[in-house]
Amino acid sequence: MNPYTLLAKLAVETYVKEKKIILPPKNLPKELLTKRAGAFVTIEKEGRLRGCIGTYLPTKENLAKEIIQNAVAAATEDYRFGQIRAEELPRLSYVVYVLQKPRLVKNIKELNPKKYGIIIRNIPIFYSDYKKDTVMFNGVTPPKSGLLLPDLEGINTVEEQISIACQKAGIDPTVEQILIYKFTAEKH
Repeated sequence: MNPYTLLAKLAVETYVKEKKIILPPKNLPKELLTKRAGAFVTIEKEGRLRGCIGTYLPTKENLAKEIIQNAVAAATEDYRFGQIRAEELPRLSYVVYVLQKPRLVKNIKELNPKKYGIIIRNIPIFYSDYKKDTVMFNGVTPPKSGLLLPDLEGINTVEEQISIACQKAGIDPTVEQILIYKFTAEKH
């Protein structure tokens, strides 16, 4: 395991066993302690997804703390799965994605699901554009967004990537206007 995945593993195992959030170990590579970036942590159990949570922009003072926070969240807060239990720990594997800053896509020809992840956001509807069956909060529809990491198994076309990101966000692209952002990710 490399230092990124070892850090995620240590964070999860310590939290599951002791309910403690670790501090970044002193012996980490300098980049983990000085760089700021969004990060996703994916946890698999025997090759099947067990949890995945992350941030597409940095929220912590360094990448190590970003990975620790997202590893614990992937183990305990992914709504698709229950919390990871101690007896599962020996069967888990970890992938850490370090995300580059997202850039607005002006033409979908810029996209490639093997190279870029995407973020889909709807454009909120304001009161002046109000439709009878639209849920409004303070005169604006709440924003929705969905993210897909790059090079996911089974996603081979831009159309599939956009469709799945819209589904994750609860966006209907046939009736809602969307913005698409792309990003690259370093996979560990």
